[in-house]
Amino acid sequence: MQTIKDIIHSSIAVKKAILEDERLLTVVDEVVRVITEAFRNGNKVLFCGNGGSAADAQHLSAEFSGRFYTDRNPLPSEALHCNTSYLTAVANDYGYDIVYSRMVKGMGRKGDVLVGLSTSGNSVNIVNALQQANEMGMTTIAFTGSGGGKMKSLAAYLVNIPSDDTPRIQESHIMIGHIICQLVEENLFASNS
Repeated sequence: MQTIKDIIHSSIAVKKAILEDERLLTVVDEVVRVITEAFRNGNKVLFCGNGGSAADAQHLSAEFSGRFYTDRNPLPSEALHCNTSYLTAVANDYGYDIVYSRMVKGMGRKGDVLVGLSTSGNSVNIVNALQQANEMGMTTIAFTGSGGGKMKSLAAYLVNIPSDDTPRIQESHIMIGHIICQLVEENLFASNS
């Protein structure tokens, strides 16, 4: 029983640290503005991650392309790992390190947003995707753990959770992702609610 309580306390402690980090909260507010403007301008938001972060990428993308709170039109958003035929072919033929950068090159355009999720901030395929997006004039956002890793220098906006514990980082990625989805939806569809 105590172990369960300790894990919950650990999760709460990370969220308290986020709540007290004015710099990080300002970045989240800026990300809301950037994504809102991208959608207003007819651009899309792409997500990428590996493992649990891929699941988070797909989850957050679905909040935009489906709905969050409001019954409204879909927003153009996709998680880049969902086409398994593409993913396995490119990983087999070219290598896993370029599965996302190649798709960004094919699907992205100037003004689009790429959100890369990696708890370490060092996932090579996410780093490559951010580099590709930057070359194309896309806006780059990184969701990472405390240090930011290699993604720190590649992202226009760094959402670095103040933790080095992978599960706690991922829990906070979803929390912040949900905040972003809610506020973007409110910005775009306030009259529908």
